[in-house]
Amino acid sequence: MRAIGTLSNESHAQIFGDFLYARGIENAVEPEGNSTWTVWVQDEDDLETARELLEQFRQNPTHPKFQEEAGKARLLKEEKERDDVEFQKRYHERDEILPASRPYGIGPLTIGLIAVCVYFSVQTKLGADENILRLLYISKYTPNHPLLGWLPEVRNGEVWRLLTPVFLHFGIWHIFFNMMWLFHLGSMIEARSGSLLLALQVIGIGLLSNVAQYFMGVSYFGGMSGVVYGLFGYVWVRSKLQPSSGYFMDRTNLILMIVWLFLCMTGAVGRVANTAHVSGLLIGMA
Repeated sequence: MRAIGTLSNESHAQIFGDFLYARGIENAVEPEGNSTWTVWVQDEDDLETARELLEQFRQNPTHPKFQEEAGKARLLKEEKERDDVEFQKRYHERDEILPASRPYGIGPLTIGLIAVCVYFSVQTKLGADENILRLLYISKYTPNHPLLGWLPEVRNGEVWRLLTPVFLHFGIWHIFFNMMWLFHLGSMIEARSGSLLLALQVIGIGLLSNVAQYFMGVSYFGGMSGVVYGLFGYVWVRSKLQPSSGYFMDRTNLILMIVWLFLCMTGAVGRVANTAHVSGLLIGMA
């Protein structure tokens, strides 16, 4: 922005500034310390024209053309202000339109769940300490025990057993992959919908998938994978039904999860709580 000259009258300075604006010349009028007003022009290409108009104005500041153009300028400014207001109403940040583009940090509850899983893995020596495991399995006895029936410990008040199997892991790769997925999916859910939703999902999916696995005739099982598949199902469905929700599941991870689900069913990777996987997935998708 360059100064083109000064005027000694505030009213004249304002009229001339409006006159330039009506002619399409962006400008600013600023007071100086010696009771004068400096006229500034924004575009270098307009300097020569603006200087010539300033000289004309100085010679006859009361000429009707200056008053008329200044009046038009005020209307133009009012119209521009209305346009700016309308634009702001229509304008949205990319994150508002595409929440999925927002990065998300580490969810505090997610970190807490990972810490609990690691703690129990250390205490049970990754499933090697049967004495501790028997306190955390859904039951120490086979399902529908001929003398004790279904879930005898739970019916006697040890209700934690309905959930604690999700914190048990049997091997370094077992806990590593479960925690990797929990970190990714849990943090996304916390960032998009809050820690409360994640807590309710972990408890609900964990309880139901554990009970489903137990009623398939297995008491000794553990792992966060049933919950992970539930969270996966939830994120997958939300990303499809509500693309603007901020949830997303890329094709590679989708294929990996589905392939692993069916691979586990073949028995090629050893004994796996397949019922917990499938029931967790269906609960999460519901």
